[in-house]
Amino acid sequence: MSDRSRDAAYFEAMYAADPDPWQFKTSAYEAAKYEATVAAIADRRYRSALEVGCSLGVLSQRVAPLCDAFLGLDIAEAPLVEARQRCRDLPHVRFERKAIPDMWPEEGFDLILLSEVLYFLSPEDITATAAHVRRSLRPEGTVLLVNWIGNSEPPQPGDQAADAFLKAAGLPVARRERAELYRLELLRGS
Repeated sequence: MSDRSRDAAYFEAMYAADPDPWQFKTSAYEAAKYEATVAAIADRRYRSALEVGCSLGVLSQRVAPLCDAFLGLDIAEAPLVEARQRCRDLPHVRFERKAIPDMWPEEGFDLILLSEVLYFLSPEDITATAAHVRRSLRPEGTVLLVNWIGNSEPPQPGDQAADAFLKAAGLPVARRERAELYRLELLRGS
């Protein structure tokens, strides 16, 4: 475990070495995870959604049709170029380069997605992110956590990162699912 979050330089180097470093576009694991992610939130329409760590916009493109407004954030610019291109026919979607938790958007959301990003954050930044989520989550909003639970090199394992977020956020868990390589928690605001 590390006491420092992964910085922009780490991700920029990853995308410079491979434009799709986690095979978001081709991996069977990613496709199955995206299907489970959308299935977990497809029971309603969302006025305003936030996806933290949107990368190439592959998941964004699948979630955006459920939303009236959609904001995707990523710490690196390279993947955002592709995300904007991928979602160019979705006028209600926008992407911004921001590093969380320090650059958290000021607006409110009724859907917040944190898919495979928490374990790149330090324990302190997970706590700060949870505080931002609570502040910006609209009443009866939804938070979806998806965390890889395989061997990890980032600041902390996915299970530990998810548990830290759940403790700090204090939101009730409405749905919990554990697959072979990831865990999913659906939280509902009050």
